[in-house]
Amino acid sequence: MASAATAPPPPASLKRIVAASLIGTTIEWYDFFLYGSAAALVFNKLFFPDSDPLVGTLLSFLTYAVGFAARPLGALVFGHYGDRLGRKKLLVLSLLLMGGATFAIGLLPTHASIGTAAPVLLTVLRLVQGFALGGEWGGAVLLVSEHGDARRRGFWASWPQTGAPAGQLLATGVLSLLTALLSDAAFGSWGWRVPFLFSGVLVIVGLWIRLSVDESPVFKEALAQAEARKADAAADAEKLPLVSVLRHHWRDVLVAMGARMAENISYYVITAFILVYATTSAGVSKQTALNAVLIASAVHFAVIPAWGALSDRIGRRPVYLMGAVGVGLWMFPFFSLIDTGGFGSLILAVTVGLVLHGAMYAPQAAFFSEMFATRMRYSGASIGAQFASVAAGAPAPLIATALLSDYGSSTPIALYVIAAAVLTVIAVAAAEETRHRDLADADAVLPSDRGADLRDAATEDARTA
Repeated sequence: MASAATAPPPPASLKRIVAASLIGTTIEWYDFFLYGSAAALVFNKLFFPDSDPLVGTLLSFLTYAVGFAARPLGALVFGHYGDRLGRKKLLVLSLLLMGGATFAIGLLPTHASIGTAAPVLLTVLRLVQGFALGGEWGGAVLLVSEHGDARRRGFWASWPQTGAPAGQLLATGVLSLLTALLSDAAFGSWGWRVPFLFSGVLVIVGLWIRLSVDESPVFKEALAQAEARKADAAADAEKLPLVSVLRHHWRDVLVAMGARMAENISYYVITAFILVYATTSAGVSKQTALNAVLIASAVHFAVIPAWGALSDRIGRRPVYLMGAVGVGLWMFPFFSLIDTGGFGSLILAVTVGLVLHGAMYAPQAAFFSEMFATRMRYSGASIGAQFASVAAGAPAPLIATALLSDYGSSTPIALYVIAAAVLTVIAVAAAEETRHRDLADADAVLPSDRGADLRDAATEDARTA
């Protein structure tokens, strides 16, 4: 029977917790898409004016890629302290860092004002963004997973995942509004700053919500247990959650990384690379392709909670596998539909792709949370997710573009995504089903000999300490 600490909170309280997590992930993706758009539209002219246009664009995208490189470090640091100090404190800090860096970009002097210091400061702020984002996701999904009703954990934990389509819709909406209202000169002069400064409003709202929620009851219970057994070596091991993760949960970290391959790569191919492919190979205007992504993103937002709810009924692995297999099978029809050049075909291609992606993305939050013991859960989930993003999501648009340039065909790109899907299927198939795990059991999260091995190791450490 679940302890009192794991009893589901009142619906109003749970909704506030979900909102606290969702606002952070929405800001994360708002910042992500906003920076990418600004890098393509104005950063090359404002921060790298001494370069030719193409080199300037590449340099601006390089600062964009720097954010990915900082994510694993953020995962390590935030995971470590999130497992020691709590989820809520680190989520407040990540929100301040993330939103503060974005707001500061909106105030940043350009190359015309301060010379080469401008791109240096831009890169530093992008590093801060990436560092904060590396710690944001794990804490956001854990706050919901560890508060929510265990019977509907997949549904409630999937809501922070809707921050991706929500952030994309918000960023694109703000940029579209500004470009419609302002001339090119006005947008390049000061209008581009408005979306970044708007992040400050989101941060204020997010802080108000996050400061009003309680710390995870599961974490508080685990912390109390650790305090009560300070002499036990297991408590010593928990002082370095990263060491405990690599020692007891290395298989789960590899599973999480493998599970993210198809999810991460397919997402960037479907939403980012399509803007390149549709305009260069299918003769579609960038605005038409962007509109198709926006419509599909709205559907994506709606289906993520539905996939999460299904994972509560049939399990995380079956839903995840449906998504991975589906994305792999969809890649050739995806590009064939785009090649027709029709707007309806474009919408169908992207929408089906994102619906299948949602089958992986929705259960991911609960799935990864349920893999790890409480006092190393923030570290484990964050490490598995963010280290994979560097190898999967970060280079995906670049690899796809290079394949298109070298072969002049979508076939190698489709095979690239299919290979990622195969890796994900292998990883998820090798994992154990986690749907019925009790997150309140701080140590025995694994219903197998591996859980016993973890406790036996702690006991042996206690004898030798």
